[in-house]
Amino acid sequence: MKRGVSIPFFFLALLTACTDTHRVGSYSVGRDNKAVAEVEVVRDGNRWTAAYQFNRASPVWVLARSPLAAQSGKSYRSESWTVDTPDVRLERRGRYDVLVAENGQPVPKRVRIRFKPYAGELQAGYDAALTFSDGSVALFDGQFKAFPAASAAEAAAMPFDLDAVAMASLPTRATFRDQRGGVLFEGRRHQVLTLEDRGTYVLFGPAQPIVTGAISAILDPQLPAWLRTFLASSTTQILAEYARDLGPAPVGRPTLMVSWKGATPKMAGMGGSVLPNLVTMSFEGEGVLQENAEMRNQARWFVAHESAHFWLGQAVRYEFSREAWIIEGGADLLAFRTVAATDPAYDARAQLQRSLDECVSLTRGRSVESAQQRNEERTAYACGAIFGLVAEAASGKSFAAWVRPLIEASRRDGILSRREWLAWLEQGSNGRVLRREVEQLLDNGSADPAGAFASLFARAGVPHRLETAKLRLL
Repeated sequence: MKRGVSIPFFFLALLTACTDTHRVGSYSVGRDNKAVAEVEVVRDGNRWTAAYQFNRASPVWVLARSPLAAQSGKSYRSESWTVDTPDVRLERRGRYDVLVAENGQPVPKRVRIRFKPYAGELQAGYDAALTFSDGSVALFDGQFKAFPAASAAEAAAMPFDLDAVAMASLPTRATFRDQRGGVLFEGRRHQVLTLEDRGTYVLFGPAQPIVTGAISAILDPQLPAWLRTFLASSTTQILAEYARDLGPAPVGRPTLMVSWKGATPKMAGMGGSVLPNLVTMSFEGEGVLQENAEMRNQARWFVAHESAHFWLGQAVRYEFSREAWIIEGGADLLAFRTVAATDPAYDARAQLQRSLDECVSLTRGRSVESAQQRNEERTAYACGAIFGLVAEAASGKSFAAWVRPLIEASRRDGILSRREWLAWLEQGSNGRVLRREVEQLLDNGSADPAGAFASLFARAGVPHRLETAKLRLL
């Protein structure tokens, strides 16, 4: 999940990317599949290059991660990538950037790119690069993933969700090298690092991690001192709560990577994402220089939601993107409960009321699972949290206690499906009726969502009051 906020706070586009955790060795992380493409990414001082080798002939190579720049609304690569290989062009086709050759010929087997790490905000998806005040740069490896397409027209017609595109599952092997020293990955320095579709950040430059029992933290040296201390302590607390309630972190010691963009004129800004074994955050603005409760609360909430994805999102993921409510709503509810456990002043009920209001609004005449097609990503977060609240009440357990057996049972294939989630709900009181009512909202929404949720709450035992035009949690 990738998130950006500023004060006054607002949320940018949200995206969850759940990726498999592959075999980890001293110098490589990847699958044993034959890579369809290979790329060597090299930093030589201020010069950055990406040298591709394509292992099959194709007239088009699609760059799987192609979000648009937030400011220009155009491909960020058009601002930062230059193709050195003659007769090869970088173009935008549909939702994706592609490499194509002149006159419809196959793209040459070897293509060389010069690029400047793009640290600007993207409309959706993980930042291509995070920059640090000491000159360190973290590159997102997923920006280099490429796969073949039969034609530019085929590439233009490809959907947002590439799960159904067979070629997109073929791995790209990426090798990272810094001519002035090793690259940092998962707390270790490597002279050469090779990954296959890991979906994570690789750090170039002098930054060194601060390792504690719970986390490995890479904190920008110019980050305000109060924020450095707060993030280290709050992240440790939150991970301890999750480990107690859900079991040990399935990814080992997580890394927290925090960059500082400086005391820009904006009051305050924060963004970030979660990836395998890694939470990234970036801060900027004069409003961050002095400690304040608003930024403290937002930073703690962000860490709580994103850290929940180590269990819901990485230990297990959803089967189809339309089922994101299982992961995103579950992470929201886990975060509500965990922040409340670490901060007595936090009002989890008020946060759940906001989720309920949002979910009621977003399901009037439209379904939860079609929300992505409408670009209403918040539906998954808000409604998923409310379905989790129903599971809590029906089972008489905390959501963490309710969902932990589901996570454990799903570890073998790594999938927590809608069918499994609803079957587990059905085992509670009035389970069959609860399941039918949840399915109705998932598949169809309701002409009267406040009434539909009131009925669901009454059967599950969620304290509530239905007023004229408002459903309130008690």
